[in-house]
Amino acid sequence: MYTQIDIETHFDGKLKIAYLNQQETMNALTKPSLSDLKDFVKECSEDPTVRCVAISGRGRAFCSGQNLDDAFVQGNEHHDNNIIRKIVTDYYNPLVTEITRCKKPVVALVNGPAVGAGAMLALISDFVLAVDKSYFAQAFSNIGLIPDTGGTYYLPKLLGRQLANYLAFTGKKLSAEEARSYGLVAEVFNEEDFLPKSMEILEKMSNMPTAAIKLTKKAFAHSYNNTLKEQLELEGDLQQEAAETEDFIEGVNAFLQKRKPNYKGR
Repeated sequence: MYTQIDIETHFDGKLKIAYLNQQETMNALTKPSLSDLKDFVKECSEDPTVRCVAISGRGRAFCSGQNLDDAFVQGNEHHDNNIIRKIVTDYYNPLVTEITRCKKPVVALVNGPAVGAGAMLALISDFVLAVDKSYFAQAFSNIGLIPDTGGTYYLPKLLGRQLANYLAFTGKKLSAEEARSYGLVAEVFNEEDFLPKSMEILEKMSNMPTAAIKLTKKAFAHSYNNTLKEQLELEGDLQQEAAETEDFIEGVNAFLQKRKPNYKGR
């Protein structure tokens, strides 16, 4: 079904991981791989058996950004003056939309360099787990482009105007630890611990009350534009919706019965 990504399934189908697997280009993004990722995230979002989604890369890199040969050479598309707009509109924007509105938590497992669109692919995920040897670079300015893949929306919100400008203008590489200190990465592990520690977190996420996480994501997304009054009203609405889920009932019963909850994600 997918030609450009590998899929792994764990924990009885609760977790699905998509691996970019073009190791000869450090997992550079192509139109087929962008389409595959978009379809993968969308299908996981709608699949009731999937509780957590992750994206990673095979080999020594997470993702080196857009494959320029794919953008400008195939089918003589370099003669089309609007090819960049088409790639952004038809391939990147739909992927960003699917990741940000996914009903399940989306975790980036950054196993190596994350550059340009590859860095933003990680940073638009719900949170990032990174190996200590990895780095992040907004390399768009190095070839005369602006941050895309949601970069102009998220970077100022994640970093503030000064630091977003600095990283976007200079293309400076951030080590995994630097990225964590700026709030871009949730956890950093050494190479030996990266896989087992990441899987521990993903297993926990796969057994959390997924419906509540979906509603939390929705509330956070609205907070960018809402007034405090609007956000408080939304909190009330979404909290009521959460209280009507099976997971809430299970959580309360487990607390009262002093046992571990068995959440179903609904």
